[in-house]
Amino acid sequence: MAHVVAASAERTVDAPADEVYRYLADMQLQARFLPSPFYDFQVEAGGVGAGSVVRFKIDFAGGVRELRMQVTEPEPGRILVQTDTGGSGLVRTFTVTPQGEQALVSINSSFDGESGVAGFVERIIAPRRLHRVYGKELARLDAYAREQRVGH
Repeated sequence: MAHVVAASAERTVDAPADEVYRYLADMQLQARFLPSPFYDFQVEAGGVGAGSVVRFKIDFAGGVRELRMQVTEPEPGRILVQTDTGGSGLVRTFTVTPQGEQALVSINSSFDGESGVAGFVERIIAPRRLHRVYGKELARLDAYAREQRVGH
């Protein structure tokens, strides 16, 4: 039986929450924030917010997984969710919370992990590794937000 594996990271981003959310909702921009092990990011449908469909690959735990994510916005302007349509159970949730002229951004994810010994190892290693990866993703988002503020 598979077990749910969860991972998360959060960071304060130096831009107002509405701007940060717009960056995350724009799927072409979001591709800029994805660090390794994500690659081959493509927008299949839509492109901004709910209804968008994106595809990317992730080189993780010794194998490559191709993911096709459907985007929803349970709380537009605050929560954006990407859900894998291919059966991995991966759900990535981005939450943007205003903090004055900045925004607290969190990425939370969960997916259906392996069972047995492989699952045991995955439940130990995957959350730590994904925390680091999501930390890099949020750092790239912050860097982009800072560039935009300097450019205006």
